[in-house]
Amino acid sequence: MIRNIAAALVLLASPAFAQTAPPQEGPVTCASPVAPDDTERSLKQRFGKEAVVEDLPGAEGEKYKGVVLFPKAMDRRIEVAFTDDKAKRASGLTLRDTARTSRWNVSGVTIGSSLAEVQKANGKPFMVSGFEWDYGGFVTDWKGGALVRPLQGGCTVTIRFGKNAAAPKSLLGDGVKAASDNAALVKWAPVVTEIGVNFPDK
Repeated sequence: MIRNIAAALVLLASPAFAQTAPPQEGPVTCASPVAPDDTERSLKQRFGKEAVVEDLPGAEGEKYKGVVLFPKAMDRRIEVAFTDDKAKRASGLTLRDTARTSRWNVSGVTIGSSLAEVQKANGKPFMVSGFEWDYGGFVTDWKGGALVRPLQGGCTVTIRFGKNAAAPKSLLGDGVKAASDNAALVKWAPVVTEIGVNFPDK
């Protein structure tokens, strides 16, 4: 009996068993910690109580039902959206600025990353939309940099900047675009407040 218990403990401690536990931090890819074929059910099976259904913020004030991973750990929180109301296939995931930074990163970019850090990851300047409207602060053009390329598996990345302070008038509104090395934008110094990883259609 004691020998059987010891064998069980060795199995639990083995790398093969440990690999079945889902990651709690690190790089986000097209396959981890969420994959395109994930469903509400599969996420709940894999993450247990760390996967809950919530109403999530959508475009223009709309709400949609999704699954939140690590809902009580603000620096680990991931919001998962689905292609339909039955949550049969994940359409993508979102990291938001629910904490000062995130334990997750996408291509080296994380919540709280600066303009300069994202520009370094991209390899060149990029364009950002004007602020303080529904789609304000999103990167609109990577200008052929590294971040325009899909991740392995075909996922595309969206990044949004913001700051808890009013933007200069020259950076406000729909129709306004500014380069990441624009003097007014650099001086205002927004940071990454949202990262989306969008899965390819089947």
